[in-house]
Amino acid sequence: MSFPVDDLRARFPAYRRTVDGEPVAYLDGPGGTQVPQAVIEAIDDYLRGGGSNVGGGFATSHVSEAVVADARSAMADLVGGRPDEIVFGPNMTTLTFAMSRAIARGWGPGDRVVVTGLDHDANITPWVMAAADRGAEVRFAELDPSVPTVDLDHLESLLDDRVRLVAVTHASNAFGTVVDVARVVRSAHRVGALVYVDGVHHTPHRLVDVGELGCDFYVCSGYKFFGPHVGVLWGRRDLLDEIDPYRVRPAPADPPGAFETGTLAFEALAGLSAAVDHLAGIAGAAVGDRRKAVVASMEAVASYERELSRRFLAGIASIEGVDLYGIDDPGGPRTPTFAIGVAGWTPSALAGELGRRGLFVWAGHYYAVEPMRRLGLLEDGGLVRIGFVHTTTSTEVDRLLEALGELAASRGAR
Repeated sequence: MSFPVDDLRARFPAYRRTVDGEPVAYLDGPGGTQVPQAVIEAIDDYLRGGGSNVGGGFATSHVSEAVVADARSAMADLVGGRPDEIVFGPNMTTLTFAMSRAIARGWGPGDRVVVTGLDHDANITPWVMAAADRGAEVRFAELDPSVPTVDLDHLESLLDDRVRLVAVTHASNAFGTVVDVARVVRSAHRVGALVYVDGVHHTPHRLVDVGELGCDFYVCSGYKFFGPHVGVLWGRRDLLDEIDPYRVRPAPADPPGAFETGTLAFEALAGLSAAVDHLAGIAGAAVGDRRKAVVASMEAVASYERELSRRFLAGIASIEGVDLYGIDDPGGPRTPTFAIGVAGWTPSALAGELGRRGLFVWAGHYYAVEPMRRLGLLEDGGLVRIGFVHTTTSTEVDRLLEALGELAASRGAR
């Protein structure tokens, strides 16, 4: 199909912003996406209509209960799980800290956890701290710097019957690399280890199917896929039943509520459902069977984003002084997220200059501290990160390429 990017962009009020008369190009999607009008209206409708905490015997309490149920159903359709396997929290980091403490209750000296040199720190530090609390050992799966990605052969060499959990990203928020999580899961399960997957960066770009992956936990963040700031965790129901979470005494004893500390942000959950419906409607399929619509839409998104990647990668290949850190094949295992360096420019200065031109990108380590450290880039300020999403246009890609060409030439690129 012809991808309806113009129609999709028309749904986003944020795209009306300009800089010096030029439309802003939001190329900072890996750090957070804009939201469609439907998400704004869903949040507004909940707040205007009146809502109360759940568990009351009156109408506005029932409204909130319905909002929570709808959000669980929507997220189950997005990741391919069941509504009773969906846990909400403030963000992925908070959920992971809470889950790591709960899961690690059964660990002790002699146990091991494996993390990777590619991951965002939110899928490293919580496990390192939980292991330290229980006297368990942490092992790092090495980074293959040529890609960069996880060295899966090295990861598998770390697995034995003492490993209790493997924490791995589905896609790198720094370099866009997609990891073969299904392979990690097969290897980890052979030694009886659980697999906790950071899907924050993968979810906006590619279809998630937790059943196909075979993982035990999968976490993502609403504000990375065109929704509000809500963290979401999918966990196998049998595991959620087994794990004893930290909770206050009046809290629900059964999952998923047992894992949700405090009152949920009901208005945000209303927006989260609208964000999933937005994604499900991209391919134009009826949302009656939302999972089926999600599958069709995310396949369309992936195809469109590959074309944007092809355009960008071909463009920077002809600009002297631009170094790409990541896969240079648009058809390879990657999302449309690119980490670059430009000769003569510090990352922060380059991002600032692009921002003045209405091209919004990130500079630094983006909380991917471990891979930046292993590549020797931390002390130099990291890299510049460019991230496309399904509402990015080819015109925006061309604007960016033109600006990069001018800026590289202005500093006497190689």
